[in-house]
Amino acid sequence: MSTALVPIADPVEALPPAQADDDAQMVRLWLARSSSPNTRRNYEREARQFMASIDKPLGAVRMGELQEYIAARPGSSATVALTAAALKSLFAFAQEIGFLRFNIGAAVKVPPIKNTLAERIMAEADALLMIRQEPVLRNRVLLTVLYGGGLRISEVCGLRWRDLAARDSAGQTTVFGKGGKTRAVLLSAATWKVLMALRDDQAAKSTNWSVEAPVFLSRKGGALDPSAVHRVVKAAAARAGLPGEVSAHWLRHAHASHSLDRGAPIHLVQATLGHASVATTGRYLHARPSESSAKFLGV
Repeated sequence: MSTALVPIADPVEALPPAQADDDAQMVRLWLARSSSPNTRRNYEREARQFMASIDKPLGAVRMGELQEYIAARPGSSATVALTAAALKSLFAFAQEIGFLRFNIGAAVKVPPIKNTLAERIMAEADALLMIRQEPVLRNRVLLTVLYGGGLRISEVCGLRWRDLAARDSAGQTTVFGKGGKTRAVLLSAATWKVLMALRDDQAAKSTNWSVEAPVFLSRKGGALDPSAVHRVVKAAAARAGLPGEVSAHWLRHAHASHSLDRGAPIHLVQATLGHASVATTGRYLHARPSESSAKFLGV
């Protein structure tokens, strides 16, 4: 009877087979798994800057070098946090697919971000002024849907007429949102009215209009891209005398804050905006509190 010991498998042999041949291919695989174009764009930028700065293969990077790079990153706390989150994700994925033996990003902490939400919530009168002063029908409807529907910029760009359906005197839209999640958003009668005006205008100007057409057309006939939406919002903000920092997402913030101010249940706002957690929606309550102990003092 043999008493030979069974050899213990080497830890390296227990790793899954590598799914990438080099750093560049691994980065492409990492980026491809994100469904958000914005995330892919930001993460690709962070990875390229890191790899150019470190100037060595990812497998040769040490944890101290990663920590030093993040600590020396210029910019706001949000910028540094984005860098840390992107690189942690990159190294975690590299280990997950067997490209790297160790995940050196596991011990790296993402720095806290200052909450500036309160600074990015405009007054209700300002949001309405942006909409009412917009002279172009398409742009006016775009601003209305960003604010009235609380949609993200990517969600607005992806809207097609087939996504809209009448509901009594108003309507609703099916939105393909963040993380590949789909939600239905009930629109007000006023928002639905201007949307139908835009549809009728498009149909009157095109001989081959169909429900497959984008709701917000570019000059070339395709869907508006995010950069075009940003330009529309910036121009509307300037026309209304608002700060240059105003963006499309400010209108989404305004929707959340103003609807809560008017008594909308927080779970309803969460569902409309497509927040994964009610805690995310609750940030708007903390950003604009209705009461404060400071009001009870004599100074």
